[in-house]
Amino acid sequence: MIKNSLKYIKNYLNLSDKIRLGLEYLMQNNLKLLENGRYDISGDDIYVNIQDYNTKPKENGLWEAHRKYIDIQYIIEGSEYIGTGEIENFVTEESYNAERDVEFLKTDKPQDFIRMNGGDFMILFPQDVHMPQISIENSVYVKKAVIKVSV
Repeated sequence: MIKNSLKYIKNYLNLSDKIRLGLEYLMQNNLKLLENGRYDISGDDIYVNIQDYNTKPKENGLWEAHRKYIDIQYIIEGSEYIGTGEIENFVTEESYNAERDVEFLKTDKPQDFIRMNGGDFMILFPQDVHMPQISIENSVYVKKAVIKVSV
């Protein structure tokens, strides 16, 4: 898991060619202008989902992991916590759905919750279980881009 601000994004362009394309998309586009939905960057290999929602309490969050895609989650507007943990500390709660590339998990071990503000991004690899959309204090509006980068 990597978390940083868009102003330091150039430090991560050498992680892989596909991740670089996703990060360059964040740098080169005004995401505030995009409507919710999917936008292809390189077909099914790299695409972005634009979404908006109101954050929720941690008790209502879901731990998730992906096998086919790396997530680059970027906060366009608003603030939230994203919980993170290593997959070894979790057990399956809902079996892996290959079509949706998601597995829901649970744990009884404490995990980290990282504050994400507008302009922050987080790169989550398949071993990084995560719980997005969590309220910091009260429920607030968030607009987010989630870039999906095939492994």
